[in-house]
Amino acid sequence: MTVYPFAIHLGPLELTGYGLMMMVAFLMAGWAIQLDLRARGLDEDYAADIIIAGVIGGLIGAKLWYVFLTRDWDMLFRRGGFVWYGGFLGATAGILLNGWRRRVPARFTAEICGAPLALGYALGRVGCFLVNDDYGIPTNLPWAMKFPNGLPATTVGNLQGMGVHFPAMTDPNMVVAVHPTQIYETIAMLFVFWWLWRHRDHGHAIGWLFANYLVFGGAERFLVEFLRAKDDRLRWLAPFSLAQGMSVLLILAGGFLMLKWREPAGPQPLPESLRPKQVPVRGSA
Repeated sequence: MTVYPFAIHLGPLELTGYGLMMMVAFLMAGWAIQLDLRARGLDEDYAADIIIAGVIGGLIGAKLWYVFLTRDWDMLFRRGGFVWYGGFLGATAGILLNGWRRRVPARFTAEICGAPLALGYALGRVGCFLVNDDYGIPTNLPWAMKFPNGLPATTVGNLQGMGVHFPAMTDPNMVVAVHPTQIYETIAMLFVFWWLWRHRDHGHAIGWLFANYLVFGGAERFLVEFLRAKDDRLRWLAPFSLAQGMSVLLILAGGFLMLKWREPAGPQPLPESLRPKQVPVRGSA
């Protein structure tokens, strides 16, 4: 199957599939947080605060991480050039700072963001697919896809630059079919979202659900990296990539927190700063 980038042209403006799906991802994640807050009887506006802080922090973090990896400082002022783990760290910092401003405990904020994070990630990977980016290594499977206009195109020459080996004398301009790893990740993380969403009333200490997200999300990324066409394999830890190194750290951190917060905690107090303000009734004493 041959797939081409999706884009909508509105006069001089171009809306790419990635930009569209990132918007959808943040909106859907915000909607999920809002539903959770509503079920808890808390201020639903906190969902919008989380999304705004996540967008700003995520964009800054993803861009800085990319520049740090590539040493291409010109990319600071260009479209493109974002790395998910940098975005995750930047968004986390922004969301926690906003929670501190709203006097919301960090563990509670993490708890209500666990499942929506998985949903947002899954939808964001659809955006990667629509711009033909973040694909996998060559394969002959029936669902393999060619991206002749990808970022970059799935040509032999480009894949060789990512460490993929081909027989000698292979035409470097030949477009080959690869694993659609973006779709693999979308399916996997939608399943993670489904599981986390069903376990919101888990009975463990606050934060346990987010710890599960760290383990599942880290494991998913660690495994899919074996099929990804990447040029950031660590020489001192070959054949593992930098993303896999980060994934292992997330899995270890999540596993530690799962054990720490696994004991049933019973009903726990909700953040007072998120309780709806009581509107005084006219004429009341």
